[in-house]
Amino acid sequence: MSIFLAITALLAGFVFEAVVLYLLLNMLKDAGAVGKNYAGQEIPVSTGISFPIVVLIVYLIYGFFYPHDITANVFLIGITMISFLGFIDDRLGTRDVTGLKGHLKALLQGRLTTGGLKAVGGGIIALYLAVSSHTVLTGEIILDTLIIALFTNMLNLLDLRPGRAIKGFLVFFLMIVIAALGQISWLFMGPLLGAVIYYFRIDIKARAMMGDAGSNVLGLTLGYLCVINLGLIPRIFILLGLLTVHIYTEKYSLSQTIERVRWLRILDELGRGQAYDKSAEDN
Repeated sequence: MSIFLAITALLAGFVFEAVVLYLLLNMLKDAGAVGKNYAGQEIPVSTGISFPIVVLIVYLIYGFFYPHDITANVFLIGITMISFLGFIDDRLGTRDVTGLKGHLKALLQGRLTTGGLKAVGGGIIALYLAVSSHTVLTGEIILDTLIIALFTNMLNLLDLRPGRAIKGFLVFFLMIVIAALGQISWLFMGPLLGAVIYYFRIDIKARAMMGDAGSNVLGLTLGYLCVINLGLIPRIFILLGLLTVHIYTEKYSLSQTIERVRWLRILDELGRGQAYDKSAEDN
């Protein structure tokens, strides 16, 4: 029964993403929420707001038949809020300040950027999810807050080429599932996973940009999965890995690194087709 429910949850996410995204694409176009893709075509941006909408719909339907788990409710709050902050940064953000370090520096100088709002708000959301995962205040809360926050930002760093963030999400998701020995709640993850699978073909062909409104959701999801499914030692190693990546990207370009490493470049380009222009500007 649990396998059947997990499959139906995934399929429900897939189907509702098709419906919601169809409506959102038209709405965003009509509202002028568009940006140029690698071919110079104007395409809808911030389409990642479809992810929390789809998860909410599927959770609501299942809620009529099965009691809601507190983990699912906390997760839904988290992805909704982080998507909202990402949408604000997508639509109102400027590029005069870049990088996590730059936004935090501006904040210390008394200037709140949309990136700074996202960083501070994302940290609060990460803390909320971490606290909700523990019965008592422990040092693990700090560990888990950092994992969720840094994973959220890392997927944002990956979202610079069509399909890259989703590929990263799926790879890290698989690694977490393996580390958890498959013991994760597939009913809990099914709706978002189904939505991401449907959205992938839109993203890889650069027909829409998920923006921070979507990449933040994917990153927060990975962090939260680590927190609720993995033991202390694996989480410590994951944090060290995340810190290493963030320190590296403060000095070096992630896109240039991917270009230099052959197997990363092959994985990155897989599915885009020959029409993709490597000289395209970052999304």
